[in-house]
Amino acid sequence: MVVAPPGSNVETDQRPGLNRLARLLARATPAVMGVLNVTPDSFSDGGRFIEPPNALEQARRMISEGADILDIGAESTRPYGGAKAVAIDEEMRRLAPILPAAVALGIPVSIDTMKASVAEWALAAGAAVINDVWGLQRDGDMAAVAAKHGAPVIIMHNRQHADPSIDIMADISGFFARSLRIAESAGIARDQIVLDPGIGFGKTPQQSLIAIARLRELKSFGLPLLVGASRKRFIASVSPAPPDQRLGGSIAAHVLAVANGAAIIRTHDVAETVQAVRVAAAIASMR
Repeated sequence: MVVAPPGSNVETDQRPGLNRLARLLARATPAVMGVLNVTPDSFSDGGRFIEPPNALEQARRMISEGADILDIGAESTRPYGGAKAVAIDEEMRRLAPILPAAVALGIPVSIDTMKASVAEWALAAGAAVINDVWGLQRDGDMAAVAAKHGAPVIIMHNRQHADPSIDIMADISGFFARSLRIAESAGIARDQIVLDPGIGFGKTPQQSLIAIARLRELKSFGLPLLVGASRKRFIASVSPAPPDQRLGGSIAAHVLAVANGAAIIRTHDVAETVQAVRVAAAIASMR
């Protein structure tokens, strides 16, 4: 993400989503993205926030805890399988009473969706960023929507099934290379792209650990990196616990991800994550 040079006026750029992300990414500490699932079947908090009053209360809580971005999704992608496809109309029905109201709370909102038509609706309703868990490779219209609106896009690595025999870092790099070609062909500027290795998606627990441990290799693309390890199953492969008891493992993974180059952390537990990354940054600054 390109940050405006000293003395420039970023507000003259007609890409408000890009401007707001650029300012966040220029800070000394990573940006924290709060997860808001308005679904009945999310792996970690399914059903808790599907009702609009509960969702908006949670959005306000995450902002008060220090969230820099809200990531709102209305179709569970369930990284370990079992996700139920949601029709476009139903996805929009879930979002309609929540997303515009969340936008009005004043911080950038990203729309977590695999569908170009949902992304376009969300951008028109005020969302600033597209978060595509299939990295522009599932819906052939997604890249065109991002380009049309000048919206930043998060390109996440994914696979239909985990394959323990593959070199996961080579697979992630090859996936990103394909996605970046799609983005370039559609006219998405490179400074509008964030890369996400997709912790837990199409990966064995060991491969998720490898992706965090070797995250710095992905800096070769010259783009900001996002990591979302929050409550993922790989944590339980090391220290068995249900999703709502994986806070310690989530923080450990995120602090190490930041040390390895992550610029954005996506989390369900905002207050604890904000504290962890700020303390880690303060310690690192004393070297």
